[in-house]
Amino acid sequence: MSAVMLPRKVTRKWEKLPGKNTFCCDGRVMMARQKGVFYLTLFLIIGTCALFFAFECPYLAVHLSAAIPVFAVVLFLFVMAMLLRTSFSDPGVLPRALPEEANFIEMEIEAANGNIQAGQRPPPRIRNVQINNQIVKLKYCYTCKIFRPPRASHCSICDNCVDRFDHHCPWVGNCVGKRNYRYFYLFTLSLSLLTIYIFTFDIVHVALRSVDSGFLNALKETPGTYPF
Repeated sequence: MSAVMLPRKVTRKWEKLPGKNTFCCDGRVMMARQKGVFYLTLFLIIGTCALFFAFECPYLAVHLSAAIPVFAVVLFLFVMAMLLRTSFSDPGVLPRALPEEANFIEMEIEAANGNIQAGQRPPPRIRNVQINNQIVKLKYCYTCKIFRPPRASHCSICDNCVDRFDHHCPWVGNCVGKRNYRYFYLFTLSLSLLTIYIFTFDIVHVALRSVDSGFLNALKETPGTYPF
């Protein structure tokens, strides 16, 4: 009888990532483990827009223009798309050194520093490289065991070195770096426009109703303006 060959399970790189991240959808979605504030962001955006669509848009579409709710829906969908793309994208995590690579780097550093007497502080671990005819200093990461490229930094929350690290944003539940910075920028810009858009037409709605029924009665008839 011929032996039955069982297929070997292939281990993906994201399954062995030592950082503090969570993955789903076969590694296509990457987020930090602390996602509580991200859920709050979703609640605030969706809740505010739901009130605007339910209480403000019907009146504005009839008395002003039907394009007002249409543009609001388009802007809302764009904001959500940029938020999810920022939150679920790899910000630019740099791979850590393998054990063999880490040992080799340690040997290089010890050979370069020479014998250090007891009680003396070892020199900083910096490597000088030439980029575009300029000397650039690469700092060593003691956690990832690598010399970080310029503008890279180690995130203490995600426990990863991120290329072109800007900051860790709890509102999106992820780091902001090289690979998702443009989505983060578009998210903040579009969210600002959406906030101004909703606030402006809330005021317009109250002003139009105030002409007929007075300001206080207009507020009672427009519960969508209460959050503002």
